[in-house]
Amino acid sequence: MQSFEYDKLMQANLTRVFNERDSAKRLAAIGELYAHDAVLYEPETSVTGHSSISDTVAALLSSLPPDFAFKAIGPALGHHNMGRLHWQAGPPGGPVAVTGMDVVLIKDGCVQSLYVFIEANA
Repeated sequence: MQSFEYDKLMQANLTRVFNERDSAKRLAAIGELYAHDAVLYEPETSVTGHSSISDTVAALLSSLPPDFAFKAIGPALGHHNMGRLHWQAGPPGGPVAVTGMDVVLIKDGCVQSLYVFIEANA
C-alpha cells in the first residue's frame, strides 16, 4: 500500500466517521472503510464490529459541543499495512481542545484495528 492510500483511508475515517453526527451516514462509512470484524481501541475501552464502533463514536460526539470537529495535522504516513495520522480537535476557528494520533492496522485495504492515542495537552 502506498502512502497516498494510507492518507486517503485515514483522512476518510477522520471526516466520514469521527466527524459524522448522522448515525446512518457514519455506519455506511464504517461499512466502506472498516473490515467486518474491525476493532477500535481507545485508552479506556475497546469495541469490535461496525455497530459497536459507530455507537462508540456517537457517544463521543454526543459528549462534545455540536460545532466541535476533528482535523488532520498533515498527511497520514504508513508502511507494511500500518498507518498513523496526527489530528487536533476543537471548534472551527477556536482554540485546539485536544490533539492525538490514530494508528491503524490495514487488512485487504480496510481498517482492521484502530488505536486512538490522546495527547496530554498542557
